[in-house]
Amino acid sequence: MNLLQKLQAITADKPHNPEPSVPSFVDCWERTHIHPLSEFPGLECITRRAVMLMQHEDMPDPLDVRHILFLDTETTGLSSGSGTVAFEIGLGKICRDGFAVTQYVMRDYPEERFMLEKVRQAVTDADVLCTFNGKTFDLPLLRTRFIMNRLSADILDKPHIDLLHIARRLYKLRLKQCRLSRIESEVLGLPRTDDLPGSEAPERYFRYLKTGEFSLLEDVLSHNEQDVASMLTLLSHICTNYSHPEQISYQEDMFSMGNALEKEKHAPEARRVYRLVPYGRMHADSQLHLAHSHRREGDTETAKTVYMNMIARKEGGAEPYLALAKHYEHVEHDLDKAIEMTRLALVQLAEPTLLESSSVQDMRNALQYRYDRLIARQSRKGN
Repeated sequence: MNLLQKLQAITADKPHNPEPSVPSFVDCWERTHIHPLSEFPGLECITRRAVMLMQHEDMPDPLDVRHILFLDTETTGLSSGSGTVAFEIGLGKICRDGFAVTQYVMRDYPEERFMLEKVRQAVTDADVLCTFNGKTFDLPLLRTRFIMNRLSADILDKPHIDLLHIARRLYKLRLKQCRLSRIESEVLGLPRTDDLPGSEAPERYFRYLKTGEFSLLEDVLSHNEQDVASMLTLLSHICTNYSHPEQISYQEDMFSMGNALEKEKHAPEARRVYRLVPYGRMHADSQLHLAHSHRREGDTETAKTVYMNMIARKEGGAEPYLALAKHYEHVEHDLDKAIEMTRLALVQLAEPTLLESSSVQDMRNALQYRYDRLIARQSRKGN
């Protein structure tokens, strides 16, 4: 055996170790599920006027529900800092066949840019964004990830409907907490079953990265798809209520809508809602807000009538008496009637209660001061 043959034999005996293959990242995971529009009653009530009654931010004119993009993210953490990444993004949009929910997942970090580019294109094609807490969380997070991936984030500067803030104004008085799942159950009548809490999504994703088992993400995807679909249901429900407040079932929600309309500078619409509140635990508060609204508009006679009707119904405690005392003193300049109304207000607060709050005592003190001041003023006038 010559030297060449010996070298060939040595080489042949060595095991062949190929270079490890490098994963090829050319796209992200994607799927679309279309919900029939029959699942979303009240879509015709999603109008520019209804949305503008809910929040101050301007909307396109006309507003086409087909051009609203519903967006929700599932992330690696619960903060929107630079270290948090959206590993899954769900987008919903009305199409010819129904409500299409498209979901994107980055199966590993190098796929993030592909996912963001697809989201960016969908945002570009939309006129309005709709989220649930997106102003605080989803959009700041996406803005950061766009910048980190050298993509322009200006496309996110679109008219935005954040349902969390709208829902809080309407339902917090009754529900106390306004998580989307609670609103689904108590407002929409659509309680979830076997739902994965959103707080568990990060742990599921990290387990998937370790094991490669995509099935670990199925619960996350189901949770996200429900979030996106619920946003359209909630938007159409709230728009229906703003368009037809007489259909609202709960006094607390009706009163809260009037209050929200008043804060958004829609006084005539607010007064209409206050008048609709039926007799019950919220009626007195509604009547007080109604009268105060008329008074701010300069319609003191209508306000006076509302206060007098409250007294006739024996509702509102000392509040309508105090309001009339101010009216008689500053509008009609009738000190006798102002003194009498102040005295009657004090009568309403004459009996202390066991669990009396400090505000009741403060009001009693203020009324006594007013009464003494009016008596002194009347005395000076008599002299």
